[in-house]
Amino acid sequence: MHQHLPPEEDVPTLSEEGGVRYLHLGTEWVQGAMSLRRPHDLVLEYTQQLMAWLLFCEPQADQSLGILGLGAGSLLRFALKHTPCQIEVAEWNPAVTETCRRYFKLRDNHRARIDHLDASLWLNERFRENRYLALMVDLYDYRADGPVRDSLEFYQSCYKVLADGAAMTVNLFGDHISYDQNLENINQAFDGHFFELPQTEVGNQVILAWKGPFFDVTIGELLDRARVLETEMRLPASPWVYYLLDKFHPEETVTENEIHSEEEA
Repeated sequence: MHQHLPPEEDVPTLSEEGGVRYLHLGTEWVQGAMSLRRPHDLVLEYTQQLMAWLLFCEPQADQSLGILGLGAGSLLRFALKHTPCQIEVAEWNPAVTETCRRYFKLRDNHRARIDHLDASLWLNERFRENRYLALMVDLYDYRADGPVRDSLEFYQSCYKVLADGAAMTVNLFGDHISYDQNLENINQAFDGHFFELPQTEVGNQVILAWKGPFFDVTIGELLDRARVLETEMRLPASPWVYYLLDKFHPEETVTENEIHSEEEA
């Protein structure tokens, strides 16, 4: 049986250092962060990578995004600023939402909705089927001991709520005992359509999975999109592209200058 309420120990606490405010759940583990000077930026490397679906999908005003786990509201603030989409969030702990409103500049917005509900129940509401352009998943409790939702059934539900050609990103711990099983469950749920982004310095491993055939995008288009993400959204996107090229085409050494030369030819 799933526990559909947050643990009693999930009590939001705060810390600040170097102009950054951090969210904790009563432990030293960081559950989210916000730059006090630039609150719409994504401070943590793994939260930046959770937006990597923007390399492949161009959000429109008539589309919806899903976020599982509010954290410090970073993904929600970022998506409201940089996309025209409707954004729907599942956060099982109302105290986290209240903390975001008081200390993390989370404001009411007609394009945003936060449901205080277990993510597994949220996903299985019938009207969500085939609804989302992207789903960003970051589900940890105060223990930060692997994601709290990671079963095959959970990832199958994630697949079900995505529109065709849509993407899911998931925050995992690459060196954690739960990693291999999560990867296998994602593999099964998404028919092998996934890849790993570069592991962060502190060990987060973001997985990007997609529904349907691989994205119809050229290397040049990917790098063009990466430059847009870097200049307009302050996301370090070009290294993600080169990492993927190196991983999937190790026999080819592709540089940005070579790509521009091919395009000009």
